[in-house]
Amino acid sequence: MEKFKRVPAHIGIIPDGNRRWAQQNGLNKEDGYAHGIEPGFRLYELLLEYGVGEATFYGFTKDNNKRVQKQRDAFTKACVEAVELLSGKDANLLVVGNTESPAFPEQLKKYANRRVCFGTGKINLNFLVNYDWEWDLRGLAEDGRLKSADIPRMDMVIRWGGRRRLSGFLPAQSVYADFYIVDDYWPDFQPSHFLDALRWYQNCDVTFGG
Repeated sequence: MEKFKRVPAHIGIIPDGNRRWAQQNGLNKEDGYAHGIEPGFRLYELLLEYGVGEATFYGFTKDNNKRVQKQRDAFTKACVEAVELLSGKDANLLVVGNTESPAFPEQLKKYANRRVCFGTGKINLNFLVNYDWEWDLRGLAEDGRLKSADIPRMDMVIRWGGRRRLSGFLPAQSVYADFYIVDDYWPDFQPSHFLDALRWYQNCDVTFGG
C-alpha cells in the first residue's frame, strides 16, 4: 500500500459519464447508470484503506430530472440500489436532497437529512439525491443554515468523465476544494484514478487564500 503524507479528510465524488459510457459500449443511455454502482463500492474500499474520513457522492440533481423518463427511472433505481447495498457495509450515511419533490425516491426518505449508522460506521458517506444548489442555499434565508449544513467543507473534489465544472455540487462546501479531473468515464473506474488523485493532492496549495 502506497503511503501519503497528506490525505484529504473529506472528498467529493462526481461520478460522471455513465450515459456516454453506455453509448460507447453499444447500450442505451439509461443502461449506463446500473454499471456505475459497482465502481462506487470499489472506491468505498479504497477510501477506507487510505483513511479518508468522509466522502460525498453526487447522486442526481433537480436538473437531471429534465432527462427522458427512462433515464430518470434508471438513475433513481441506481441510487436506491446503491443505498440498499451500502446498508450491508460499515458507514454513517447521510442522504441530502429535496424530499418535498415527487422526484425524491420514496425508498430513501427514511435516510433523508439525518445520519444513519450501518455496521460499525467506519466512514461518513453523504449522498446527494434530487439535490438542488438553489434549494440548498435557500436554507440560509429561510432558517439561517444550509440545507446541507451537516456536510462539512471538502478538501478535494474528483470528477470522472472529463468535464471541467462542478455542476452545482455543494457550492458552499467546495469553496476551497482542490479539483481533480479523471478523463475516463465513471463505469471504467480504476483504483489508479483515485491513487493518481491522491498523488496530485500532495502538492496542492493549502493556504486557503492567505
